[in-house]
Amino acid sequence: MISWIQRTFQHHFRIVFAVMLVLTILSFIFIYSPSSGLGGGDAPAVKAQQYFDLNLASGTDQQKLLNDALLSINLQVGSSSGMDSSQLQAYALRRYAALHVAADLHVPNPTPTELTDHVKSLPIFAGEDGKFDAARYSTFRLSLKSGTGGVSEATIARVLNDDWRAGVVQRLLGGPGYVQSREIETQLKYADTQWKIAYAAVDYTAFKPAITPTEAALTKFFEDNLFRYEVPPQVRVHFAEFPATAFLSQVTVTDDETKAYYQANPSRFPKPAAPTPAALPTPASPAPADAAADFAAVKPQVEAALRSDKALRLAVREASSLTFALYDRKITAGDTLTKFLVEQKIALKAAAPFDRGAAPAEFGGSATATVAAEEAFKLDAKRFSSDAIPLANGAVVLFWDESIPSRKPAMTEVRAKAVADYTENERRLRFTEAGKSLRGQIETRVKAGEAFAAAATAAAAAAGLNVELKEPNAFSYRQPPADVDATVLGAADRLEKGAVSDLLSSADKGFIIHVKDKTLPDVSAANPAFESSRTQLASSMASFNSDSYLEEIVSQELKKSAPATP
Repeated sequence: MISWIQRTFQHHFRIVFAVMLVLTILSFIFIYSPSSGLGGGDAPAVKAQQYFDLNLASGTDQQKLLNDALLSINLQVGSSSGMDSSQLQAYALRRYAALHVAADLHVPNPTPTELTDHVKSLPIFAGEDGKFDAARYSTFRLSLKSGTGGVSEATIARVLNDDWRAGVVQRLLGGPGYVQSREIETQLKYADTQWKIAYAAVDYTAFKPAITPTEAALTKFFEDNLFRYEVPPQVRVHFAEFPATAFLSQVTVTDDETKAYYQANPSRFPKPAAPTPAALPTPASPAPADAAADFAAVKPQVEAALRSDKALRLAVREASSLTFALYDRKITAGDTLTKFLVEQKIALKAAAPFDRGAAPAEFGGSATATVAAEEAFKLDAKRFSSDAIPLANGAVVLFWDESIPSRKPAMTEVRAKAVADYTENERRLRFTEAGKSLRGQIETRVKAGEAFAAAATAAAAAAGLNVELKEPNAFSYRQPPADVDATVLGAADRLEKGAVSDLLSSADKGFIIHVKDKTLPDVSAANPAFESSRTQLASSMASFNSDSYLEEIVSQELKKSAPATP
C-alpha cells in the first residue's frame, strides 16, 4: 500500500468507517424472502443456499456479503440510508457477481497508482470542481460521532480493491453505451426548451355546490363501493392490568444509580436555561461545563424518571409471573382459569372489540399499544393467553374471548360515512365538469385574441369559481422554478405554444395552463450541451446494460439452489 493511502487510513479511516459500518449494520436488517436467496441464521435445519462460494443460509456468509456491500456504498457515497432493503440486497448480490466474473477473467488488483486515483475519485470527497477536496474529507470525518468498531485498514483496502475490480467488470459489461442522435435531441428538448406560461389555480376548497343525495343514488353508491365500508377482522379480549404506578412504593433509588442513569441518558434531561439579566452583557464565550452542577439542576427529574422505569420493570416482572404460573400449573380456559384468577386476586377488564389498526384506549395509544393489538390477534381458543406485554404505563396479559371475522355492514350502520363519501365524490365530479366548461370558455376567448388573464378572470366570474392567476418567469426544466406547483410543471411539457390545458386536479386546487411561448433549443451537434448530454446518456445506458447483465447472472446463480417446483 502506498504511503498516501496508509497515512490516510491510519489517521482517519479506521474510526470513520468503523463507526459508519457499525451504525449502519445496527440500523439495517436483510429481509428474507425465498426468491432473494438471503435468509436468517446458521440453523442446521436450514438447507444450504449456494451463491458462488457463499452459503446464503449461513449467518457468517450473509454477514460477509452485507458488511462488504455496506462498506462499499459508504466509501462511494457516504451513506446507505437512502436505500431500502431490496435495493441493498440487489447491490450486494450484483457486486459479488461482478467479483466472480472478475475472478473468471483474471482481472488483477489495481496498481498503487490506480488505487490512489480510485480513492481520490470517490464522489463523497469531491469538491465543487469535482476534484478530491481534503477540506470536504475533513468535514465528513468530523460530522461522524466518535465511537469504536472492528473495521481494520486491511478490510478497507480489500473492499477498495474489490470495488476497483468490480468497476472493471461493469465497464466491460456496460460497453460504450451507444446513444442515437435522436435520443440526445429528445433529452435536450426536454431539458433546455424555454417555457413562458401563465396559469389559473381554481380553488377547490371554495367550491361547495348544494348536494342532496336521493335514497336511490345513495344506495347505488353504497353498493358500488361496499369495499370501502367492510369491517375488518376484530378480536375481543379481557386483560389483566399491571400499572407501573402500583409498584412505585416498592422502588428505591440511590444517588449512584441516579447519577449513572443521568449519564446514560443525558439528552433526556437538558439543563434548565438560566435567565440572563438584561442589563448584563452576554459573555463573549460560554462558561466552562460543570457536570456536577448540571446533574444537580436536573436531579429531581432524573430520579423521578428512574423510579418510573424501575416501577415499569416491576410491573412487567409481575405480569410475567402470572404468565409463568398459568403455564406451570397448566391452567386451561374456562372455569379453571376463573378459579385461578380469583385465587390470585386478579380482576380482568374487558376491552371493546378492536382491529389491528385501532388498539383500545386502555392500552395507552402509543407504539406499545400497537404491539399489544398485534399480540391479541395471535390468540385463539387453543392459545388463550398472551405473554406479558410491556406498555408505556405498565404491562398487560391478554385473555382471548372471541375472534370476529370481517363482514360487510348494512348501510344503516355506516350511513353517515356513506353520505359524506357520496357528497365528496359528487362534489369532485361537479368540479371536474365545471373545470371543463371553464377551460372551454377560456380557450375560446384566448383564440379570439383576449389575454389569458382577462379570459380566465371573466370565465371564472361567470361560473362562480375562485381563481388565482400566476405568470412565472420564463424557465427550462434544467432549472425549474421553485414557486410553481408540481402539477403545473409536470404537465406543461406536453403542451404546444398557444395551447390551453384541460383542468389538472390536485388535492385542493385545479389548474388550467396556457403556454404563451415555447422556444426550442439548438439540438444540433454544434450545441456545446450536445456532447455533454451524449456522455451523460451513454454513461446511463452503460450502467443499465451492466446492471442488466449482472442481474441475469445473479438470477441464474440463485436458481441453482432454489427449491424444486412441485
